[in-house]
This record gives sequence, structure tokens and C-alpha cells, in this order.
Amino acid sequence: MKQYFKLFDFTQKVNYRTEILAGLTVAMTMIPESLSFAILAGFPPLVGLYAAFIMGLVTAIFGGRPGMVSGGAGATVIVLIALMNSNGLEYVFAAVALAGIIQILIGLFKLGKFIRLVPQPVMFGFVNGLAIIIFMSQLDQFKTIVNGESVWLSGSPMYIMAGLVALTIAIVVLFPKVTKAVPASLVAIIVVFGLVLGFGIETKTVADIASISGGFPPFHIPEIPLSFATLEIIFPYALIMASVGLTEGLLTLNLVDEITGTKGNGNRECVAQGSANILNGFFFGMGGCPMIAQTLVNLSAGSRARLSGIVAAFAILIIILFGAPVIEQLPIAALVGVMVMVAIGTFEWISFRIINKMPKHDIFVGVLVAIITILMHNLALAVLIGVIISALVFAWESAKRIRARKYIDEKGIKHYEIYGPLFFGSTTAFAEKFDVHNDPEEVIVDFKESKITDMSAIDAVNKLTERYAKVGKKIHLRHLSADCRQLLHDADKVIDINIIEDPTYKVLMD
Repeated sequence: MKQYFKLFDFTQKVNYRTEILAGLTVAMTMIPESLSFAILAGFPPLVGLYAAFIMGLVTAIFGGRPGMVSGGAGATVIVLIALMNSNGLEYVFAAVALAGIIQILIGLFKLGKFIRLVPQPVMFGFVNGLAIIIFMSQLDQFKTIVNGESVWLSGSPMYIMAGLVALTIAIVVLFPKVTKAVPASLVAIIVVFGLVLGFGIETKTVADIASISGGFPPFHIPEIPLSFATLEIIFPYALIMASVGLTEGLLTLNLVDEITGTKGNGNRECVAQGSANILNGFFFGMGGCPMIAQTLVNLSAGSRARLSGIVAAFAILIIILFGAPVIEQLPIAALVGVMVMVAIGTFEWISFRIINKMPKHDIFVGVLVAIITILMHNLALAVLIGVIISALVFAWESAKRIRARKYIDEKGIKHYEIYGPLFFGSTTAFAEKFDVHNDPEEVIVDFKESKITDMSAIDAVNKLTERYAKVGKKIHLRHLSADCRQLLHDADKVIDINIIEDPTYKVLMD
């Protein structure tokens, strides 16, 4: 229990100036993304800013490690688009709160370690699919509603929109070559905003979509029917959001661990993220998870403590309370340009460079995960399918590694030395190694270089002993672990127990 109450390490030396400046920088980079993702999903923009404040504050205080930044991330928001379109905002809030409960349970039961089961090709497909979704969604901002139908902009509005987006992208690309002291996305938004305001350029603004003026996040119980039918609607989205959020979060945590050379607590991060999402569901937020880009901005600004995340959260709240009139005048083109660069930065371009070096099945998995992500907007399903296919490929490759070295000793006893894992995928090949009818009266099967891993393997060993028993031959099984011996039927009759050499397998716990 001690680790959950030790919120701050007071022995850590904190540079307050660095932490405060890093926090303000993070806030300025998070605001445009939170607004853009909220608009992308069809939420009121204020919902995105509330999520940034709540996620940022709760995870900065209670999260798995200092230096990480959470907010209304695109990975989780995209999961909720289909629910928003089909059932509305109230169901979204309920799903976010339920996702938080799932994440807390995962943290309490210490299941965060299972993120290790996500292979790299799956992550490539996941991230690339997410980047393409973000990019494609920006094209909707080049459309307008005419007579109830969505049509492409034309003439001057299209030229103005395209020009401002191009200017935003150019500034984001070129400004870091001048200085990295100020976030390039923030500079781009300010420059484009100044041009539109100074020259009176007519273009779409945030105010054209929704008002963002508001106060402190209001307490709000989602107005949905409390029924099993409602749970059937929101549970799949909640489970997907929880899975995606924890996947992003734990990967980000591992990244920060590598950069800082310190160790975070994945299960504590799960609990903190879940708590923040529950608050989002009841305080008008769209939920979220750790944000890799903002976390890297925070670390590059010199932050190594929790203070920067707290400063960023309160800076966003102050802007919500007092800066709404200014934010409402932001050109949508500036936000689109920022999101296009987010998409470009999110895409794993290295996957193209190493594709010739990857096994064909890894290429297939990565492409399949990306296609499912793009077509279904279901990131967790895409990751799950990718993990299952990778597991099946691994099982198939491992099954081919089962082999046996055979020889007859001076006493006329035939030995089978088994190499490779014995599990459900290799039981058929294992059974085919034995020549029951032509073998001598006594046979020894040595598992010193093998491991019986599941019930299918145990059943295969049982059937093997039965085959030899039927023809009146004696079989000895050597170097079986204690857990295997306990599970085998009639173990005392068929196993030679070698206390010195027989291994004992134990489960490694975190």
C-alpha cells in the first residue's frame, strides 16, 4: 500500500523554473490537439479541453512515473467516434467512465504486464493505421454543408483554406530549425491566427463549430437508461478504449523509462489512468491516455518531476476559464495543419525501410492491423487480431522445432531424447517420432531438453504410455518437472523420479 500513498519523491531535486516552463510548453502543445481531436469526433470542443485538464492533473499526481503527460489523445477518441455517431454524447461519457473502471481493475490485479504480448509488427500497424485515420479525417474540414448535403469547398474558400493549412505545415516544419525553445505548432497557430485576424480573412473558425466558453468542469451523470441493453452498447467501446489507452500508456511509460534511465510503475499508471477516465465520464470529458508527443516535449524541455504535468493541467484550466473568446476565433485551417503534422509524425516511416528485412508473416500482420484500424476505426480489435495471428504463427514455428534423438544403449534400452517445447501445436509431430511396435521391451523418453507446457501435451504423453502398455512394453519418462508429474495419470507407474536432475519450474512474477 505504501507506493500508492507516496505521491511525490521529496528527495528528488527539482528545478522549479524548468518544471514550470516545461508545463506551460506542454499546455500550449496540448490545447490545439485536444481541440482538434474533439472536433474530429464530433464532440463539443470544450469536452476535449476538459479531458486534457482532468487527465493531465490526475495522472501527473497519481501516475506511474514523473515526466509522463496525459490528455485527450487521438488513439482513445477515435474509438468513440462510432458510438458518438450512433448513440450520442451521453453514451460516450458512460463508456469513458466504464473504461476507467476496467483500467482500475487491470491495475489492481496487476495485469499491466500483458502489454509485453503485443509484437512490434502489431504496433507498427496500429500506429500507422492511427496516423492514416487522423490524416483522412482532416479532409472533412475542406467540406461544407449545402442544402443538408456535405460538399467540397470551391473557389476562394477552398484556396484560402488550403493556403492557410499549407502555411501552418510550413511553419511547423521550418520553425524548429530556427529555435526549439517555443513549440512550432503553437507558433504556427499564432501566426495563422494573426494573419486571419489582421487581414480580416473570411475562413472557418472554432466558433463556427461550437462555443468553448465555460467554467470549471461541471459534475454530470450520463443521462442513459440503466439497463443491460445499455451495457451491451457501451461495454465493447469501453473495453476497446481501456485496452487502447493502456497500450499507449504502458508503451509511453517504457519509452520514458528508457530515456530517463529510471523505472516506472505500470500497474499504478493503470489505476491512475482509470481514475482519470472515471472523472472524465462524470465531469464532461472525453477521456484519454498518455500522449507520446507531449511526453517527449516535456522531457526535451528538461522536466523530470511531476510538477510540470500539474502546471500544464492548471494552465489549460485557466485558458478554459478566461481565454475562451480568443480560442473561438482560431482558424480551423491552423488546427488542420497541426493535425496533418501530427499524423505525419505519428506514422512509423521506419517500417518502410525495414520491410525487406522483416519476415513475411510480420509484414502481413502489420498491414492487416493497419487495414482493420483504418476501415473499422476499431484499434483494440485490430491489435487483438494482430496478437492472435502472431501467436498462431509463433505456435506453428515452434511446433516445427520438436525433434527426437534416438539411440539404443548397451542394455538394449531405446532412448528418445526430446528437444523443443511440447504443446498443443507439436503433439502430432511428437507422437509420430515413436515406433511403438518395433521398439524393444523397454523405452526411456528423456525430457531434459524439452518442456511439457499444456494439457494437450500431457494428454499426448498419457496416450503414448497407453500405446506402449497395450503392447506390453515398459516406458520410463525422465526429467519431468514436478507439476507435470502431478498432472499425469498413474504417474508412479510410468515415471522415473530423478530428484537430483529433475527440474522445478516456477512462475516469474513482477
